[in-house]
Parts: sequence; C-alpha cells; structure tokens
Amino acid sequence: MNARSEPAGTEPDSTLRPPLLREFLLVAGLFLVYKLGRQIASGHTSDAFRDAHRVWHLERAVHLPAETDVQSALLHGDTLVHLANTYYATVHFPATVAFLVWLYLRRPAHYVWARRVLALVTSAALVLTFTFPLAPPRMLSGTGLLDTARIYGPSVYGPPSSDHLSNQFAAMPSLHFGWALMVAVGLIAATRSRWRWLWLLHPLVTLAVIVGTANHYWLDSIVATALLVTALTLIPSPHRTAGPGNAGTARLRLLPQDTALAGPAR
Repeated sequence: MNARSEPAGTEPDSTLRPPLLREFLLVAGLFLVYKLGRQIASGHTSDAFRDAHRVWHLERAVHLPAETDVQSALLHGDTLVHLANTYYATVHFPATVAFLVWLYLRRPAHYVWARRVLALVTSAALVLTFTFPLAPPRMLSGTGLLDTARIYGPSVYGPPSSDHLSNQFAAMPSLHFGWALMVAVGLIAATRSRWRWLWLLHPLVTLAVIVGTANHYWLDSIVATALLVTALTLIPSPHRTAGPGNAGTARLRLLPQDTALAGPAR
C-alpha cells in the first residue's frame, strides 16, 4: 500500500482528514464495545450447537461445497496447515489496521467512508451474536472436520469453558472474511493501479483459511458478504474529481455525525 499504486500526475488525497486523537478514540471505542458485547453474548452453548447443526444441514440441503474438501487440501502437509493457522491468527487485525492507517494518511475521504462501513458491518455482526449464537464447525461432531489450530498450532483459542477473552460461539457472521473483503474493496476504490484487483486475493485466501481450519462455515462468509453489500449500499463511497491542480483528489460529503470529527481541509 504505497503511493506507487496511484497514476502519474495524481496528488495524495489530503482533504477531510479527521483529528487523529478523536479517530483513535472512536475506532478503539467501537472495538472495545464489540469485544464487550461478544463476551456478554456468550454462554448460550446449547443454542449455539443447535444452530450449528441447522447451518450444517442447510448447507448440505442447498449443495454448498463441503468444508471437509477444503480442509483435506490443507492437510496434505503439516507446513501448509500450519501456515493457514498462522494466517488466521495473525493477519486479520493487523491487515485491517494497516488498511485504515494508510487510508487515513493517504486517502482521508476514503478513510471516513471505510470507517463508517466497517462500523456498520461490525455493529450488525454484534446483533447477530446475540440473536444467533453459533458454534464453529471445529466443535461440531460428526462432520469429519479437525480443529487444525489445536492439533497443528498456533491456536488463538483456549478451551471454551475457560476462555474469557473471546466468545467462541459467535461464528456468524465471519468478520475475518467481512473485514478482509472490505480491505480489498476499499483499496480497489482508493487506488488506480491496474494491479489493484490483486487485493481480492486477501479475502480469497482468508476464505480458504477460515473454512479449511474449520473456524467458519461457508454460510458465515455469505452472511458477512450480504452485510457488507448492504453497508456499501447505504454508505456511498467517495468519488475522485479531476480538475486543474487537483487531479485524483477524493471528495466526500460528510454526514452530520461526522462533521465534528472532520478537521479543516489541508
């Protein structure tokens, strides 16, 4: 993610950059609220396993590909499955943070848009956590799936009964996939390189990883995609306007709630 992804003659977007401290507190606050909400929503073990069986049978009824096929491909060698577990454990948050930081510095208008979209998708995911607890496929017996992180490592989860840092019964939707897809969509929208479509490899690899490691069902990613599409429909993206001395600058009409966060144009 660097300036080389921009066409010659364009200028970095330096408009509408919100104050850094306010943005940090806002994003951190949204994240903490989500984490707290997931922990409050934990404890619905019987409902989570009931819903898991429903999702599994629904996927078979509509003839979605078997998650076991993806996992079998990963299990051809210990190295590949270990890499998949590492990707799941280490890429999700850093990639999203790097995406937001780069947009903030280089494409402030796109940053405001992306932050709104991610906040809406994450809020909707929190609602689903309360209304539809779901055990991940690695916990579901009779599927033939293995908990690859526990067997091959590294694992980010402990035993569900003693894991107080995360709600492991919140597989629906997959924010791993939803955020990864938004990173790709955001970078494609904010850059003009002919290679920018390669950013789609990030959500594609993420999808293979979350399914192959048995952390998510296909349906988790489908729902995450639906939430993202809805958010992108409700929150229009900024557009670039070309003008004398201002080629490639992105502009965005701020919503009232964002006016206080937007600093003076620089």
